Amino acid sequence: MRYFDLHCDTLYRAVTENSSLNDKSFHLYSDASSRFAKWTQCFAIWIRDDIAFDKTREIFYKAAEKLKKDCEKYGFKLYESGDKMSERTAVFTVEGGRLIGSDLDMISELAKNSVKILTLTWNGDNNIACGALSENDMGLTEFGRRALIELERNKIIVDVSHLSDKSFYDVACRAEAPFIATHSNSRAVCKNKRNLTDEQFKIIRDRGGVVGINFHRYFLKKNGEADISDILRHCEHFLSLGGENTLSIGSDFDGSELPRGISSVESIPKLYELFLRENYPESLLDKLFYSNAANFFETFDNRDILL
Repeated sequence: MRYFDLHCDTLYRAVTENSSLNDKSFHLYSDASSRFAKWTQCFAIWIRDDIAFDKTREIFYKAAEKLKKDCEKYGFKLYESGDKMSERTAVFTVEGGRLIGSDLDMISELAKNSVKILTLTWNGDNNIACGALSENDMGLTEFGRRALIELERNKIIVDVSHLSDKSFYDVACRAEAPFIATHSNSRAVCKNKRNLTDEQFKIIRDRGGVVGINFHRYFLKKNGEADISDILRHCEHFLSLGGENTLSIGSDFDGSELPRGISSVESIPKLYELFLRENYPESLLDKLFYSNAANFFETFDNRDILL
């Protein structure tokens, strides 16, 4: 099988715990690559809401250096705009627009360091927008509108996971390029502010974006213990909304509490087998587990954005 994962926090753990991307105590580690015919992994550096602003750049540059060195060490090719996905590809992403502060020039700095996705907020508010747990949802700021233009000009993909509802719709109204939700589930299946409404999913679908299913147990099931079958439930719901070319995986490995039946990246073939037992065709599963996300990247990088 082929595997494309739009989000994990393994890089953050490797940086903050002074470890590597091949640490076997992590949910995700590089040796697992032998389980996949082709593997693209998006590695996020998490910029926490409570981190001191003067520390945000420090952790970013440490992550950039760590990812570059570990890619060379463990046989991953670091993705650059216009690349084709290789047998083992790593994509550098940033989770949290707090890193930008109020400095639009930082966006071009992200691009220079091979960042391909920016999650605009974490759960709180920043200078760009309001997060999912915002107590005063004002949506996208004036600075955020300018940042959106700069992100698209630098061919950095806008990620709406963690956004407040008003911020989501402000992005949808103003974005010229397709945008994505790297690790968000269905609010209809599990009522949680971090999950997408049906309308939001359809907007991403119609704009040519992708949505990565999140394995975090509290976004899978509101009451009771979540298990691997709940991942299937969220996928089935999004597929019922016409998501065959939109649905992807965004595991949130090393940044989540996993459901029963999922222990690490080693469980991905087990999840694939679950879909097969439910009579999903392999052609559809290849879209979900790999090609929807891979095709999005190829289309996004080849798209001329007129500003």
